[in-house]
Amino acid sequence: MKHAQFDPAARQALAAEAVEAKLRKDLSWQQIADAAGLSVAFVTAAVLGQHALPEPAAREVAELLGLDGDAALLLQTIPTRGSLPGGTPTDPTIYRFHEMLQVYGTTLKALVHEQFGDGIISAINFKLDVKKVADPEGGERAVITLDGKYLPTKPF
Repeated sequence: MKHAQFDPAARQALAAEAVEAKLRKDLSWQQIADAAGLSVAFVTAAVLGQHALPEPAAREVAELLGLDGDAALLLQTIPTRGSLPGGTPTDPTIYRFHEMLQVYGTTLKALVHEQFGDGIISAINFKLDVKKVADPEGGERAVITLDGKYLPTKPF
């Protein structure tokens, strides 16, 4: 049976423990995802408390990180999603994403609605990819793909 968490404190504590284990074992998020057999973005989000892992993946992740059976069970619970308490984020990386949405949010909304109609892009039926590419002008660039299913608004 699937179980839901209504208090994010347990998942937040587990996330801290898991990240500490990841550091101690010198593992990458990709290595953890490989053990789980799922995408790196999904597994990272799950370990950080934003998704539930299927039982086999939860067991593999817990084993790789040296976490106990209770942790494996907790990794399977449906979390209370949303990891940014309060208002504007202060972490510089997260803040820049917030800034991007402040600048381009209305543009994204206008373009989505013009191309698809009234509706939303799902963050549940969703894929995320992050790639590092060379910048032709020197340095590196981040290519971030947000791939969500379009869900039209339906009159009722």
